[in-house]
Amino acid sequence: MADFKIIKAKETMTSRERVRKTFEYEKTDRVTIGYEANHFINQKFLKALGIKAEELWQAIGWDYIGVKPVYTGKELFKEIEDRVVHEEYGFVTRWVGNSSGGGYMDFCDFPLKDADDETIMNFPVPDPDDYNYDVVGEKIAKNRDLGIYIGDPGFGDVVNSIGMLMSMEDAIVNIYQEHEPTLYLVRKRANWKLGMLDRILTKYKGEIDFMWLGEDLGTQIAPMMSMEQYRKVIKPIHMLFIDLAKSHNVPTLIHTCGSSSWVYEEFIEMGMSGVDTLQPEAINMTPKYLADNFGGRLNFRGCISTAGALTYGTAADVTNVCKETLETMMPHKGYHFAPTHLLQDNTPVENIVAMYQAAHDFGVYV
Repeated sequence: MADFKIIKAKETMTSRERVRKTFEYEKTDRVTIGYEANHFINQKFLKALGIKAEELWQAIGWDYIGVKPVYTGKELFKEIEDRVVHEEYGFVTRWVGNSSGGGYMDFCDFPLKDADDETIMNFPVPDPDDYNYDVVGEKIAKNRDLGIYIGDPGFGDVVNSIGMLMSMEDAIVNIYQEHEPTLYLVRKRANWKLGMLDRILTKYKGEIDFMWLGEDLGTQIAPMMSMEQYRKVIKPIHMLFIDLAKSHNVPTLIHTCGSSSWVYEEFIEMGMSGVDTLQPEAINMTPKYLADNFGGRLNFRGCISTAGALTYGTAADVTNVCKETLETMMPHKGYHFAPTHLLQDNTPVENIVAMYQAAHDFGVYV
């Protein structure tokens, strides 16, 4: 028997309609809803609701689903004992548990740490032709009423993905120094992903509702780089993805952790459609600051902090935070209700229930 149930608001739109109208700042029946969680807490949440994984979309009003092709090419990276090597990216990870009973696959054994120039430049990258794209169409066909996105919160990024290969320290130093072999690898990896996206957008024209990208741009208190550095090194890569999306009339949403609003005016000028994460505890990232400065010009996704009441408060605290956030964001429209990151293993289940109940209680447009 289920311990909890979320009472959903009356819905007069499909999720796909809701997502598309949200990106256009048009009035919807309720806010668009997103959900991301670690495996362990997700299983606890499903058990508390008394449902199966495939029923969660309907139970909480989750509005979109990602689609991607399946890699069918040759082996690019050798297996390593007691490690997981990503078959496309080459990242090396290991399981690190936590006190809540869950854990993470943590990055380790960085294959390009202290690597010479030739090794960096010749690091393997998949060919966009070495994928099965039919599986994308199959997933779209099974989810016609949901919003459909390509990419993910880490897709197309520069700092984080290169850091996963050579350590964040080496990545930041090499980018700062404009180390050509590193930038060559950045461009090579971007072209691989652009090739994948272009094939999906062309093959399934009109079926994709947004492109989701990612980039690490801020610490909790300040930018990770200067605007000059961003414009010179990172912006040209971001523009490739934005231009591709625009050519297919698809909006772009970018995941940026920490204090990232310093670059939002630049995003607007570039044609970026929206920003994701929006950690309210970081400098210049509160819902009010974002709404006052960028409301109606950028879609916002997130703001419900996984480092605040959701994890450390009561269910009543969560309800209040969600209500206040919705009251601040909804007048500008273009708001996607979601956590700032994956829901963490130490989050009380009743707080997750309170979060999504608040979306239905206070996220209705009248």
